[in-house]
Amino acid sequence: MSKEQPNNPLHGITLEKIVVQLEERYGWDGLAKRVNINCFKNEPSVKSSLKFLRRTQWARDQVEELYISTFDNKPKSPWG
Repeated sequence: MSKEQPNNPLHGITLEKIVVQLEERYGWDGLAKRVNINCFKNEPSVKSSLKFLRRTQWARDQVEELYISTFDNKPKSPWG
């Protein structure tokens, strides 16, 4: 399965993991400043964000771009 998308930095990473890690890094206010969408501004939650992002491709694209630019997604060796 990993050979299907060898150059995709998000391969194997769920949308939920993306949202959770970005929220842990920036908080909801920081996310709202970086990606201008209401689900990060008004009563934000992982559940509401996932629902919106799954239906709205342009917003999902922006969140995925933020994740890629924030985290180094290169596979790490299990031996350090």
